[in-house]
Amino acid sequence: MEFIKMQGLGNDFVFLDRFSVSDEDGTEDYPELARKLCHRQFGIGGDGLIVVLPSKVADARMRIFNSDGSEPEMCGNGIRCFARYIFDQGLIISDPMLVETGAGILKLKLFIKEGQVQGVQVDMGEPILRADLIPVLGEGEPVVGQTIEVLGQKYLFTAVSMGNPHCVIFVEDFSALDFDRVGPAIEKHSLFPRKTNVEFIQINSPQEITMKVWERGAGPTLACGTGACASVVAAILNKQTERIVTVHLPGGDLLIEWGLDNRVYMTGPGNYVFKGEWLGL
Repeated sequence: MEFIKMQGLGNDFVFLDRFSVSDEDGTEDYPELARKLCHRQFGIGGDGLIVVLPSKVADARMRIFNSDGSEPEMCGNGIRCFARYIFDQGLIISDPMLVETGAGILKLKLFIKEGQVQGVQVDMGEPILRADLIPVLGEGEPVVGQTIEVLGQKYLFTAVSMGNPHCVIFVEDFSALDFDRVGPAIEKHSLFPRKTNVEFIQINSPQEITMKVWERGAGPTLACGTGACASVVAAILNKQTERIVTVHLPGGDLLIEWGLDNRVYMTGPGNYVFKGEWLGL
């Protein structure tokens, strides 16, 4: 089985190209493949598996499976890598391009220099702020400054969906945060019926924030595109930042804008790591 490994700010993915076939024939168990391929000792290693598929409603379709086999609705870092891959392979050469995801059809603009994709801007759509649609057990729109208790401590959180659920918590000092215990406890908290991604953010200035993420189904990762978008939306709702913000993640920076049209735009890179053949022995 041939594959390509890509990464967006260190958020890494195994790519399988199935553009010439359909995933509806049931011959491949993608969740099981994700668990095997993404294992960092017994497989290729990655935060997730991305499958490149044809689409009847857009230029191409992206399915993503976390390293535990679960299928999230979307992945911001993954879709930038996806856009670069399908352009470079000549599968889709339109710019902008439309990509079908579990969170709907997204519009992507490519920044191309001398025939090479230097970066991708993704129109991530409008943030979802209603509790029952995020989903989170609560009332109202938006869900700002509500209390969650985990491991005997209380935190104030803001809930946002960017096609997938996020719980954003402001912190003053990352060193005082028991990240490896609090992250998974919130991910699986009963307040979130479909579990949640968890972002801890520190406000550096009205134009900059620093973020650590515990991803639903993947654990700690170096970056999360939808999480960066959700964090900026949460920061604006809490009157902490302006509408264009640089988000510093362990793997690098993303530029996020919550436009006056109520749509969130994410700009960042997508890079190759290596390609090879998985023997599956």
